Amino acid sequence: MRVCVIGTGYVGLVTGACLAHIGHHVICVDNNEEKVKLMKAGQSPIFEPGLSDIMLSAIQNQRIEFTTDMEAGVTHGEILFIAVGTPPLPTGESDTRYVEAVARGIGAHLNGGYKVIVNKSTVPIGSGDWVRMLVLDGVAERQKSLVTVGGGTADQRAAELDTKFDVVSNPEFLREGSAVYDTFNPDRIVLGSNSPQAISLMQELYTPIIERQFAADPALPPVPVVVTDINSAEMIKYAANAFLATKISFINEVANICDRVGADVTEVAQGIGLDSRIGNKFLQAGIGWGGSCFPKDVSALIHTADDYGYEAHLLKAAVNVNQRQRLIAVEKLQQVLKILKGKTVGLLGLTFKPDTDDLRDAPALNLIEHLNRLGTKVKAYDPIVSQTGMRHGLTGVLVETDPERLADGCDALVLITDWQQFRNLDYGKMASLMNNPVMIDGRNFLDREKLQRAGFYYVGVGH
Repeated sequence: MRVCVIGTGYVGLVTGACLAHIGHHVICVDNNEEKVKLMKAGQSPIFEPGLSDIMLSAIQNQRIEFTTDMEAGVTHGEILFIAVGTPPLPTGESDTRYVEAVARGIGAHLNGGYKVIVNKSTVPIGSGDWVRMLVLDGVAERQKSLVTVGGGTADQRAAELDTKFDVVSNPEFLREGSAVYDTFNPDRIVLGSNSPQAISLMQELYTPIIERQFAADPALPPVPVVVTDINSAEMIKYAANAFLATKISFINEVANICDRVGADVTEVAQGIGLDSRIGNKFLQAGIGWGGSCFPKDVSALIHTADDYGYEAHLLKAAVNVNQRQRLIAVEKLQQVLKILKGKTVGLLGLTFKPDTDDLRDAPALNLIEHLNRLGTKVKAYDPIVSQTGMRHGLTGVLVETDPERLADGCDALVLITDWQQFRNLDYGKMASLMNNPVMIDGRNFLDREKLQRAGFYYVGVGH
């Protein structure tokens, strides 16, 4: 099938590359010329395991193209994905101006023939009708332009009037760091529309994935497809992320109680996670959640509830617990070191989770800011940030090039990101370089006994 993906961030680029990999012909559109040049050369502008390989394969097989030409993409695609960012505004609501611009742009370039326009961006509930309106506005503006300037033949104007399309909500459930895997091995595919024709085309598009032709385990049953109305599909996305964020805040609240009563939250999490009604995922206590999805989506859902006269007390509590949890490492540092003014603290990891270069709303940023305010010198080492030299948005921290340089002269280390390689660092050497070999394990990720044998005073979260 012919596909156009507009926006090449995490969602757009992964979606486009994966659809090309399974056999579709994809054009990815982005208004950033430098980024398009990079992608044309086979280089991914984001760090995502496996993405560069499938991009290169798709380019070599002539199944994917990259362009800044919106008209070329819209003309090409039977299915048009809107995959631009919807960052949070200070109020908590989503900034949908990029979606608006793309929807109007699609309308301006529709020229007959049936199209399926897919909301892949996470948009406020009720955006399906809004996007339809904007596309029609774009169509109307183009028709008005043709009449005003006297351009276009009668056949062209007739084609304009014959423009037909449907809007589908197809939310993404990709985890940064495993987005390619998640695309080929989804738990479910959600399609929101009242149009049987649009749903049929979307199911055809996803057939290789539904039938697990590219799955890690092809023997599994077909991927469940949830067909629903647009509003429910949009709500599914928000509700899923809000539930997972709340589950993390819950176990962090339990961890803080465990700290006070002498229980071990890792044992508690194991015990409750064996209950099939609860499950063991997202029960890892630590310094809280961050990134581009959870904070934005929970805030947007709270804002939507407020718009409709409902106060989402539970979701607001989950956010409040998370904000406090981000600074739990400061409390633990003060308990061990007492005065932090004039001390040096090293952070192991900066990104909000491993296997990504994403610093958006990372807990490390809050911690750096707070430690700076207390007069603490902050250093950090991150496998991706240190390697790439990216420093955008990082202030008040010295980024070191290796773990030993990080440890040198530190009064304590704080594990921020649970990168797998952090399990096997030379902690004996690192301890010998420190003023005080203290480790605050903000993810309960490291081997306590191994750290203690290396000479560290080890402090976890909730145990």
